[in-house]
Amino acid sequence: MRVTIDGKLRYSWAVSTGRAPFKTPAGTFQPFRLEKVHYSREWDNAPMPYSIFFTAAGHAIHASNATRQLGRPASHGCIRLAPSNAAALFMLVRAEGPGTTKVTITNGVSVGRTARSHTAEARARGRAYHARRVASDIW
Repeated sequence: MRVTIDGKLRYSWAVSTGRAPFKTPAGTFQPFRLEKVHYSREWDNAPMPYSIFFTAAGHAIHASNATRQLGRPASHGCIRLAPSNAAALFMLVRAEGPGTTKVTITNGVSVGRTARSHTAEARARGRAYHARRVASDIW
């Protein structure tokens, strides 16, 4: 995940996204609900601290204690962050306002960069497994 403010990179963090058969939706979204303490009614009351909800289906960016899984698909579709990173992002979105926040999920495709050759893409995929399905750019 890359967090930018006014076009400048502020943070870059490893995340986990949806594992098969669960998908993290790609696209551009605007957060509409923030909950510092939330438990998933759909997934056995799983804790979702510092939740930033961005789809009506319940997809959120939130903290997870499963930090060993960060960098690879592991969730039911949400975007998981280390607790300290989720707290920092939550406070930033709350301070800036959800209405001025943009969540762009690319599933590993860099936004705003020029296309690379297929050979360069293949090398990049081979170098870093976690870079393949990491969700995205925020703002």
